Amino acid sequence: MTGTPAGPGATGATGTAIDLSVPQRIHVVGAGGAGMSAIATVLAAMGHEVTGSDLKASSTLLRLQGSGLTVHVGHDPSHVNGATALTASTAIPATNVEVLEALRLGIPVLSRADVLASIAVLRRTIAVAGTHGKTTTASMLALILVEAGLKPSFIIGGDLNDIGTNAAWDSGSWLVVEADESDRTFLRLAPEVAVVTSVEPDHLETYGSFSVLRDAFSSFMEQASACVVGSDDVIAAELAPTEARTFGLGERARFRITDVHGTRSSVSFSLSDNSPAGRGRLGEFELAVPGEYNARNAAAAVVAADVIGVEANVARRALARFAGVARRFEFRGEKNGVTFVDDYAHLPSEVKACLAAAQDGGYSRVVCVFQPHRYSRISALAPDFASAFVDCDILVVTDIYSAGEDPRPGVTGKLIVDAVIGAHPDAQAIYTATHEELLWNLRGVLRPGDCCITLEAGDLTGLPDELLSDETW
Repeated sequence: MTGTPAGPGATGATGTAIDLSVPQRIHVVGAGGAGMSAIATVLAAMGHEVTGSDLKASSTLLRLQGSGLTVHVGHDPSHVNGATALTASTAIPATNVEVLEALRLGIPVLSRADVLASIAVLRRTIAVAGTHGKTTTASMLALILVEAGLKPSFIIGGDLNDIGTNAAWDSGSWLVVEADESDRTFLRLAPEVAVVTSVEPDHLETYGSFSVLRDAFSSFMEQASACVVGSDDVIAAELAPTEARTFGLGERARFRITDVHGTRSSVSFSLSDNSPAGRGRLGEFELAVPGEYNARNAAAAVVAADVIGVEANVARRALARFAGVARRFEFRGEKNGVTFVDDYAHLPSEVKACLAAAQDGGYSRVVCVFQPHRYSRISALAPDFASAFVDCDILVVTDIYSAGEDPRPGVTGKLIVDAVIGAHPDAQAIYTATHEELLWNLRGVLRPGDCCITLEAGDLTGLPDELLSDETW
């Protein structure tokens, strides 16, 4: 899928609703993406006729095809014929031939936010938002509601390892939605329960300033009847309504996390309701995924489930079999004594949390391969990465994954290395401008007992497989 952030919203369609209680024939542009594939899956499960297209073949398109959807590789105006509506993400440019054909034919062109909002009005919605952790938290919450027998529907940006899909439409009254702030989608949802894990500077190309982004999160929470907010995050805690159910490791949290214990592949913790009229200790929870940050994600899911009446022991059973989400501290294999892990982390605090989890694994060394994401993000946040890598022994930084942005003079992955070495002169950090140079460096540096962890939101997720199948190493 290619394009710039212009997207179909540039056509003026954003804010348009569609009545999904009556049958539609909907064409999804960019159906291979995580967000749009979830939309396509749910629309089809609701009984609508759904077609899709994307620029490249992918396992996601194959999965949609296996579910009975008609999908196309490549974009062509003829794909729109017979549609009553077209939807696409903001990554699809307004100049896309299918978007233009829909406009020519007078077919409504809807943003993903338009369709998601139209779906959400048909269910009681729990929307999970935040700079970090929303995919994992929403996945945990969906699994808890399934365990509770509530037959929830859900639309999530990553695949659940346990369920094998990122979306479902079931007969229960609840819908769990991963609420994306990147294009203001979360402001369209008006949820019954709003979950906010954290609020940090990101997507400033959309909002213009952090202050506007903060206001957007505040508006998101104001729409909800109940809020669940991470109190370890300073900004989220500051924005939380007075009556919010807060969670975290700090003493000010109403639902407090204690006794966190992590291993290479798990984390356990206790959770207590410490409000004046609280219930005290809710029990101990154990996850088959590592990291203190996952204890926070799990606590958010437990508290959100508690809001709608799901008991802690039900949440405990569900979380015990939570096997993670694709590309979230995902173990990819082992070769020559080196363990390979891949994670979607691409912001400073995400990187720091992932590397702390890797350190819990007791590896001889943690070798981090980091692919910076977006020129605009690195231009704004490069100094904030200075101390994000303190828990890795060796850092290898690649060039920037553009995500459709145009290059900016002087903005390369070397800015990250310069920030790290500037703050920590003894750090082992190198910049590799080409993929060949990256492979050459890794073949030379990796040794038995290492954890090699790739952190990126771009196209480096194939690196572990590349090294695992490398017969020269």
